[in-house]
Amino acid sequence: MFSKTCEYGIRASIYICATGSQDYKIGIAEISENIEAPSHFTAKILQTLVHTDILSSQKGVNGGFFMTKPQKNRQLIEVVRAIDGDKLFSGCGLGLKYCSDDEPCPLHDKYKIIRSNLEKMMERTTIDEMAKILKKGRKFIRHDHLIDDDE
Repeated sequence: MFSKTCEYGIRASIYICATGSQDYKIGIAEISENIEAPSHFTAKILQTLVHTDILSSQKGVNGGFFMTKPQKNRQLIEVVRAIDGDKLFSGCGLGLKYCSDDEPCPLHDKYKIIRSNLEKMMERTTIDEMAKILKKGRKFIRHDHLIDDDE
């Protein structure tokens, strides 16, 4: 549903919110490892999120990425719009350019409901809410989140 870039952007935002602070800035290597994304690609995504004021960054030896309190309270939809724009919430489920209420594809009416519900959920959910759920340990953003029996 989301582009791979957007998936990584959402994961990174949640991870930074859950882990970082203005006193502890997180580097690209740690972020990319914990969201399972290539470092170079992650860096580009994070720069987009910094330019749209969803994340903050600091250069230098103790530099990295972090979020201020107002940034933590941003809605997930802001991350999606910063990376993918609004096409997810307005585009055709079959990818047709001409699909509209006046000229609908066969999937139009049902997909329109799904798009609307997804948009509402993303508008009502903050990055901080997702970070708090992640911190509780019941949800994950990595595939290898399971702990071995030996640990």
